[in-house]
Amino acid sequence: MVNYLKTVLALIKYKVSMAVTFTAITGFIIYAGNIDFSILQLAISVFILAGGSSALNECQESKFDAKMNRTRNRPIPSGKISLGNALIVSLLFIFAGLFLLYFFFGIIPALLGLFNIFWYNLLYTNLKRVTPFAVVPGSLVGAVPVLIGWTASGGFAFDLTIVFIGLFLFIWQVPHFWLLMLKYGKEYEEAGFPTIIRAVNPENLMKIIYAWIVSTSFSSIAIPLFLEKISLMFFIAIFALNITFVVVFTQLSFGKVSNLNFKKSFISINVYMFVFMILLIVFHLLPIT
Repeated sequence: MVNYLKTVLALIKYKVSMAVTFTAITGFIIYAGNIDFSILQLAISVFILAGGSSALNECQESKFDAKMNRTRNRPIPSGKISLGNALIVSLLFIFAGLFLLYFFFGIIPALLGLFNIFWYNLLYTNLKRVTPFAVVPGSLVGAVPVLIGWTASGGFAFDLTIVFIGLFLFIWQVPHFWLLMLKYGKEYEEAGFPTIIRAVNPENLMKIIYAWIVSTSFSSIAIPLFLEKISLMFFIAIFALNITFVVVFTQLSFGKVSNLNFKKSFISINVYMFVFMILLIVFHLLPIT
């Protein structure tokens, strides 16, 4: 039983699903300005839905995962769970997550969740086998959870505040994924995926990643302009975070790719996003001026 639970947690990529849940919670707090029991309902709903989407993705890509060292130990290619059982788990999670979103928060958050399933599992997952630039439209998947949280707390889905925060998350996704290509691009090629390192040599790709990093930074610095209240302390904190972030990647981007500390770079870009979202949460929970 314990081993099967571990297998299911791996199948639903629980760490990724927790990150998606955190993003949705951030959107909820930004609009609501407080924490109540509804956040737990949102967290459960989004985590289950995200887990189902991740499990479905593993079903879709199991034969490719079996060809790569990075992914061959995942539950399906390693034989820990059959493809049929994994598909059942994924569909149960997806339907449960959509039902809970609808039951607790209404039709709009549920439709946004359904849209993300369509965009990730039907569009992006298949587009990855066609073009190395699939990550650009695919990055929309990372922006939708914050809208789910925002609308779950009563916000309008196309409010400029949440749209711009979603834009930040959308832009952030691209360099995040292309950093993976610098390290695992050859494995993806051998598995049959077209990768950006075929079209762009690694040195130039690092410069492209840097350009996306700068764009991510500019988008986050502009976000305070779209908030209902503008805080000088918040703006200073965001500005300092971005200066640190850009300086780090300036040093990384103009050196030799062979000398790139991939682990440090990947951790840095994730920590940057996490700290930024924490700042947004703190700003909306505390009376900071």
